[in-house]
Formats: sequence, C-alpha cells, structure tokens
Amino acid sequence: MNRRVSHLIAGWRTGLPRPVLILQAGNALNYFGYGLVLPFEIIYLHQIRGFSTSIAGLVLAATMGTAAIAAPPTGGLLDRYSAKAILVAGLLASALGYAGFAYVDSPWQAFACSIVSGAGIGATGTANRTLTIRLVKREQRTAAFALNRVSGNFGIGSGATVAGFIVASAQRLSSFQTLYVFDAVTYAAFALIVLAAVPSPRAETVTATDASGTGFRAVARDRLFLTVIAANIVLVVVGHTFFSNILPPFAKTHTPLGPAAIGILFLVNTSFVVIAQIPAVRVVTRIRRTHAFAAASAIFAVSLLAVLPATLIHSELAATSLLAGVAIVFAIGECVHTNVLGPLVADMAPAHLLGRYLSLYSLTFTISLALGPAIGGLLLQTTPDAIWWGGALAAVLAGAVLLRLGGRIPDPLREAQSRLASAPEAA
Repeated sequence: MNRRVSHLIAGWRTGLPRPVLILQAGNALNYFGYGLVLPFEIIYLHQIRGFSTSIAGLVLAATMGTAAIAAPPTGGLLDRYSAKAILVAGLLASALGYAGFAYVDSPWQAFACSIVSGAGIGATGTANRTLTIRLVKREQRTAAFALNRVSGNFGIGSGATVAGFIVASAQRLSSFQTLYVFDAVTYAAFALIVLAAVPSPRAETVTATDASGTGFRAVARDRLFLTVIAANIVLVVVGHTFFSNILPPFAKTHTPLGPAAIGILFLVNTSFVVIAQIPAVRVVTRIRRTHAFAAASAIFAVSLLAVLPATLIHSELAATSLLAGVAIVFAIGECVHTNVLGPLVADMAPAHLLGRYLSLYSLTFTISLALGPAIGGLLLQTTPDAIWWGGALAAVLAGAVLLRLGGRIPDPLREAQSRLASAPEAA
C-alpha cells in the first residue's frame, strides 16, 4: 500500500520551479473566487437585481466578448513589456469590475462592470501563460500548462460548491454581494502574491527591421500555426463546450436525469481532470504530438457518440451511471488535448512573438465558448441528436487534419529520437 501511495505522489511531482508553483497557487485562489460567482451570475442579475434574463445573458456575453477583444492587444504588449506588470494590472481591473457587480442597480452599470472585468480577464489569461512560459525550461512546458489547468479546475469546482451552500442557505442580496466582494478580494490577493513572490523575466525584443517580422502580420504568415489553431477550435467546441454547455440542457430534456444528477456529471468530470491532469503529462510526453492530437480527437468522438444511448434508458440511475462514464471519457480527452496544445503553441512561437502567439491560444478557448453554445443551441431546437454524431464527425476530421501535419510541427520526442539516431553516425 505504501508503495502505491508513493507511486501516486511521484506522479504528481512536476519538477517546476518555486515561482511557478506559487503562481499557480495564486491562480487556484483566484479561480476559487471566480467559481463563487460563476454559477449564479444570471440568477443574481435576474432574481435579485430584477434584470430580464436576456439582459443578464448579454451582460455575461459582454464580459467574454471584452476578454476576446483584449487578448490580442495584450499579446502585443507582452512582447514588449513585463508580463508580471501586465498580469497585476489585469488582476486589479478584474477586481474592480467584480467588486462593482455587488452594487449594480441598473443594466448600464452592469455592462460597465462587465467591460472592466472582461478586459482584466483577457489581459490576465494571456499574461499568466506568458509569465509561466518565461519562468520554465522548454521541457517543463507541458507540466506547467497541466498545473495551470489543475489549479483552474480545482478553484472553480471548490468555489462553486461553497457558493452553492451559501446561496442555498440564504438567497438574499447580501449573500450574493458577499460572493462578488470575495471574488474581487481573490483577484487582488493574487495580484499581491505575484508582486511579492514571482520574479519578472524580461521579454525578448527585436528591431522592426528583423526579417521574421515583429507584429501580428508575422503571426498571420505562419500558416502552419493558423491551421493548428483552426483545427483546435473545432476540438475545443466539440470536446469541451459541448460537454459543459450543451449536455446539461440535452440531458434534462431527452434523458431521465434531474438537476442533481447533472451536477454529479460536472463533479465527476472536474474531479477526474484535477486528479489525472498532471500524471497524464508523463503519458503524453511519450507520444508524438500529432498522434496525441489524433488520440484526443478519437476520445472526443467516442464520448460524443456515447451520449446517445442515454436517451434510450428509462432509469435515472442507469442513465446517470452511463453519462458519468461519458464525463470521465471527456475528461481523458481534455487532459490529453490541453497537455499537447499549450506547449505546442509555445514551441511554435518565436521568442519575440510569444505573447502574440499565446493571445491567439487564449482566443481558441474564447471563440469556442461563443461558437459551442451558439451551434449547440441551434441544433437543440432542430435535430438534437446531430449534436453528438455531428460533433464526433467534426472531431475525427479535425484530428485527421492535425495528424497530416506530421513532422511539420515541433515535437520534442521526434527531435530526441533524431538526435539518438544521428549519434552513432557522428561517432
């Protein structure tokens, strides 16, 4: 038993430097605060503040829309200025925006808070990743992205759980105000942690006459990178957002599952990600990146198709058990996919364009958060089953595109094998 425990603990060792561990601990605290408000934003704006559900939805859309708009300019700034300073500025902006949400009385005030907090989120996400990449060695990038995802999932899951108990005990204005204020406090606390305990590595700069280019035009000329991003937008839509945004309403309407059972699915999914994400690094680093993308695509396709049998089951327990298994399969695909995508983007980026490349990586998820619900919502009204078989087909096609890239994308495993093969010749 002791050997098994030791082996499990060893699987969680990342070997990351102390500043990165501190940074991700602050990230978990920040996401805990975000998790406090995330499930209850529309409820608060509609039931407590009296906004219509359409206005409440637009307020939330404004947050993510502003985050998407803010990401590319942030990438440009990160290639010239300190990632630490930009991260702190973004965190303080979000702290101000979410603190303001606690006291909004009219829609215009809520939209103003959305714009401020969304700008902060857009800056923070890209700056956090850029700062992390500059603090680690190339071979540590996969572990760094994995730990970032673990901290986010752990924070959101635990925050949403705590908030559920708070709101269930007292659904009044002061309860929601407490959640928003505490969320703002976690943003400010994260900023203090970064200022006090995280160093500020310098960005690598080049002159404007550099042949490789220094702006987004240089990124646009990287057709290989744009192909990777486009294919991965498809994978994020069908493999991430379809589960989180479309499966709940589909299950509620077309399966015997109730709200509590749907909540269990999310608990199973996020818990598995938290537990398995870092140990999965050891597995993924032994696989060619194109093969890992193909594997993630196949896993997503299987999990999407596995949703359909739940519509034929009349027992809530049996349907919940089946979809809990589906949630785990989705989580496996997420672990493989994110462990490959983030490090690949960092490896494809020239050092002086790292911020711009990572800003488009952030947009991959932001755009998918908009496209997934839009496409899935339309299909829910017309042909609900097409969400799952159509999504599976899209996943397979995206995986095939990425697989065909073969040796054109950077791959540490292939490079290591090439060095081993050339060593005897050199001798």
